[in-house]
Amino acid sequence: MVPEKRKLMVACAAIAVAFALPGCAPAGYNASDYSGGVKPAANGSDATTEPTDEPTGEPTAEPTASGAAEAKGKLSEDDVTSELTGTTVKRMGKVVVDQEGWVLYRFDGDKVKPKVESTCVGDCAVVWPPALTEDGKPEIEGVDPEDVGTVTRADGSKQLTIGDWPVYRYLGDKKPGQWKGQNVGKKWFVIEPTGAKNLTCLPPPSKPIAPPADSDEGDEGESGNAGGTDYSY
Repeated sequence: MVPEKRKLMVACAAIAVAFALPGCAPAGYNASDYSGGVKPAANGSDATTEPTDEPTGEPTAEPTASGAAEAKGKLSEDDVTSELTGTTVKRMGKVVVDQEGWVLYRFDGDKVKPKVESTCVGDCAVVWPPALTEDGKPEIEGVDPEDVGTVTRADGSKQLTIGDWPVYRYLGDKKPGQWKGQNVGKKWFVIEPTGAKNLTCLPPPSKPIAPPADSDEGDEGESGNAGGTDYSY
């Protein structure tokens, strides 16, 4: 009986591991694997089907810091976030992506009461480009339109919000569908279509990459989350 019980325990443990590993990138996971396929959800509903192995969007170029600049006057087309899509990605689950498939984040340093305020400015906004808008009317799929709004930033530009939280991209993500910004500085988290933090996968805290070389702060820090920086945002 004892050997049989031992076999049963081992089998149960193997099943538990099989279910646990796909759900989150564990400690020691290569940061480049913090990504997966993207599958849009139906508008206003949850996505329940398995994501595909590759991001659905064709664009694969890295996000630029152009949208993070403290915009004045009319925004360029590249600076505007024209679409918000509720979707799912491997290991993380529910996320919101922009028109190019970049995963969006929320920042604990921002304020939602007594009024919504984006506090990520300067170099912070270079590393975490805000999702800017001209008219506050992006195309929306898989997100309740009533949860989408805007906040006026310090420079006068308008930033999209979901559930009152201002949303951002992360310059450390190297391709659509990645979410290397999860738990950076214990302040940055993937945002769900409701505006809530997605805590399905919570890798060990890491530091943000440094601003690009053409900013005032020097090198970008190609090591990404693995090497980290001394920046506090």
